[in-house]
Amino acid sequence: MIKLTVLYGHPKDSAEFERYYLDVHTPIALRVKDVRRFEIAKIVGTPDGSKPPYYRTADLYFDDLVHLQSVLGSKEGQETAADLANFATGGVTLMIADVQDITLR
Repeated sequence: MIKLTVLYGHPKDSAEFERYYLDVHTPIALRVKDVRRFEIAKIVGTPDGSKPPYYRTADLYFDDLVHLQSVLGSKEGQETAADLANFATGGVTLMIADVQDITLR
């Protein structure tokens, strides 16, 4: 499984970021078809109490790299990517990871 992680830097206006992210961007992102799992999270702290390096994260899961490229290359995927410039005033970092589930059973 492949995971696309989106790391959002601290926005200039967190209230406006939250409004746009939840009311506008997330509904756009939810139109992207065939994402296996989609999680969003707001960072609430760090173990040592320092300021977190990121404000929010999003994780999107895909079967493999070909699947990721197909989904992100779709019209809906391109619209989602283009929308980042409308609200991510703290910058955005994207990373692709090969997920290995090592959960003990």
